[in-house]
Amino acid sequence: MVSRSINETMLDVAEAGGGDPVVLVHGSASDARTWTGQIEPLAERFRVVTYSRRSHWPNEPAPDGATYSMSEHVEDLAALVRSLDIGPAHVVGHSYGGVVALTTAIRHPSLVRSLVLIEPPVIALFLSEPPKPSEMLRVVTRSPALALALVRFGATGVAPAKKAAKQNDMDHAIRKFGTAVLGAQSFANLGDDRWQQILDNNIRAEYLSEIFDPMTETEVRSVQSSTLLVSGADSPRLWRLLTDHLDSLMAHSSRVEIPGASHIVHEDNTAAFNRHLVEFLTDAAR
Repeated sequence: MVSRSINETMLDVAEAGGGDPVVLVHGSASDARTWTGQIEPLAERFRVVTYSRRSHWPNEPAPDGATYSMSEHVEDLAALVRSLDIGPAHVVGHSYGGVVALTTAIRHPSLVRSLVLIEPPVIALFLSEPPKPSEMLRVVTRSPALALALVRFGATGVAPAKKAAKQNDMDHAIRKFGTAVLGAQSFANLGDDRWQQILDNNIRAEYLSEIFDPMTETEVRSVQSSTLLVSGADSPRLWRLLTDHLDSLMAHSSRVEIPGASHIVHEDNTAAFNRHLVEFLTDAAR
């Protein structure tokens, strides 16, 4: 990887292959290593760009008191695409990185040719930080199943993780948050390499900041890029419900569910995910 100066910070960036550009954007508790299984098959047809987002390994960590900002990550992605002169690019985003990718398509549509969004947590379409009672009432009225899933995620994942992070108990924070995000069984089955990636990116500022910007359904409907929405068959129900809602809003979306995969879909069932990814990107590049 090569360090590049992007928006006054140094980001580790790597490239492979040639052809239409594809940028891979990782999620939380993660870095560019999450895409190890995608680089080789993509590089056979595309110019593949991977990078670790600011504050993520091996970049400079977030200093004490720093905030973790969606807008910063969006502007970093936009600046990276411009710096490499690869716009419009196909952008693949996982989890938080999926929200970064989607928000970039909203704010910088000329930079995004197509989108692949892997279980993006578009909670901001329904709730602000912290949630307002009136917002939760609207969700209950609209979708009781989604409301229940959001309450469960907040009560078992977000709230205890934030409390632990405030006490600087980062091990407890990631165990509560990771279990809520992946599901108990999938979290318990994480291998040593994945655990190392988590430990390298267990960022306290992310727990203590308002990490999502407001997002409206009108903004999502404005996205004209062809979009593949990816879910894991074994993921907690919340992610599927949120992806269902995205699919209902986006004019040019298609859906795929990957068997034998939880939230880290592209790592859990790499072969199946890659088949759908390469097929979608090949069609989008025509």
